[in-house]
Amino acid sequence: MATAIILLQFAVVLALIFKGARVGGIGLGIYGMVGVFILVFIFGLKPGNLPIDVMLIIVSVITAAATLQAAGGLDYLVGLAAKFLRKHPTHITYFGPLTTWLFCLVAGTAHTSYSLLPIISEIATNSKIRPERPLSVATISASLGITGSPVSAATAAVISTDLLGGAGIELKHILIVCIPASLIAILVAAFVQNRIGKELNEDEIYQERVRQGIINPEKDSKLIDNMIKNPDPHAKYAVMAFLLGVLLVVIFGSVPSLRPSFMLNGELHYVSMPEIIEIIMMSTAALILLVSKANVQDAVKGNVFAAGINALVAIFGIAWMGDTFFNGNLEFFKGHIASIVTQYPFLFAIALFIMAIMLFSQAATVRTLYPLGIGLGISPLALVAMFPAVNGYFFLPNYPTTVAAINFDRTGSTRIGRFVINHSFQLAGF
Repeated sequence: MATAIILLQFAVVLALIFKGARVGGIGLGIYGMVGVFILVFIFGLKPGNLPIDVMLIIVSVITAAATLQAAGGLDYLVGLAAKFLRKHPTHITYFGPLTTWLFCLVAGTAHTSYSLLPIISEIATNSKIRPERPLSVATISASLGITGSPVSAATAAVISTDLLGGAGIELKHILIVCIPASLIAILVAAFVQNRIGKELNEDEIYQERVRQGIINPEKDSKLIDNMIKNPDPHAKYAVMAFLLGVLLVVIFGSVPSLRPSFMLNGELHYVSMPEIIEIIMMSTAALILLVSKANVQDAVKGNVFAAGINALVAIFGIAWMGDTFFNGNLEFFKGHIASIVTQYPFLFAIALFIMAIMLFSQAATVRTLYPLGIGLGISPLALVAMFPAVNGYFFLPNYPTTVAAINFDRTGSTRIGRFVINHSFQLAGF
C-alpha cells in the first residue's frame, strides 16, 4: 500500500514536470508549486527545504550580469570575440566553442551565447566551413560553462549549505573538476565534429540556397562588419568591474580562510560562500553603475534579467516539489535503491541526465535530485564528478540556445532530423 502511494506521488511529480516543461518559462515553477500543494495538502508530506540560498544567488548574479548588459559590456566582449574569431576562421570549430564556453564560464549564464552564435555561423559560412560543426559544439559549450562557472545558479546550488556545502565541498572542488573536464570535452567534441557532415560546398541545401539567392557569399563578409560595432567607451570599465567581482568570488571560494570571520559563542565562524557571492555580486552591480553611468532601468529590460527571473521562479517551485517528494520518502528510497546506487554511482549520473532533459535547468536538476543523492549516502566527491551530467537538456532540440543556433545558420546545415532526436547537437552533446 505504501509503495503504491509513493508511486502515485511520483507520477504526480513527473506529470507536473512535463506540464511545466511544455508551458516553458515560469511554468516550471508554477506547476512545481502545484506539486508542493498536492504533496503537502493531499498526501500529508512535510514541506521540503526551500532553495533560498540558490534563489538569492541567482538574484545577485543576474543583477550584476544585467547591469553589465545595460552598460554595453556584453556588446564590448562580443566585439572582442568577433575580432579574434575573424583572425582564425579556419579553426572556428575549436575557437568558436571555446570562446562561447569562456563567456558563459565568466557570466554564469548560457544566454550570453546568443550574441556569439550568429558571429560563429557567419565566419564559418564565409570560410566555407559547415556551420553545423562549430555551432553544435558551441551550444553544448555554453551549457558546460555553467557547470564550471563560479557564479552560476547551478554551482551555487551544489555548494549551498544544505547540499554539498554541508559536506565540506567548496567552490574550488567544483572548479578543479569541472573546468578541466569541460575543456577536454569541448576539444574532443570539436575534433569529432570537424569530421561530421558534407563539406559546405557539397551540401545540397546550401547549394539550393545559393541558387535561390538566399545566401550571397560575396556580400556576406559585410555582415560581420556590422556585428563588430564601436562600443560605448565606458563599456570597457564595466567589463573590468564585472571581472573583478568574478575574480573575488573565485578567490574567496578557493581560499576559505580569506573570508570575513566573526566570533559566535566562543567559536570562530566564517561567512558562508552563498553570502559571499550575494554580497560581492550585488556590490559589483553598483560598481558597474558607477564606472559606466548605465541606466539601471535598462538592466531590467534586457534578456539576461528576464532569463534570470524565469530561472528564479522555476527553481522556487520545481526544486521545492522535488525536495518535498524525495525527503518525504527518503526511508523508502534508502531501503530499495540505496545499495544499488552506492555500488554503481553512475546510475545516479544517468538519473541526473534524464531529469535535466525534463527540467531544462541545471540548477533545478541539482536542487531536485541532489538531496536524494546525499540521503542515499553517495560520496560528495562522486556527486561533484557527476555535476556535468545535469547538462542533458540538449537531448531534445527545444532549448532556446539550440533553437537559436538552428535559426542563425542560414546555410541550413544545422538542423533537426526526421525523427526529432537525430539533430545536429546530439553527437556533440554526448
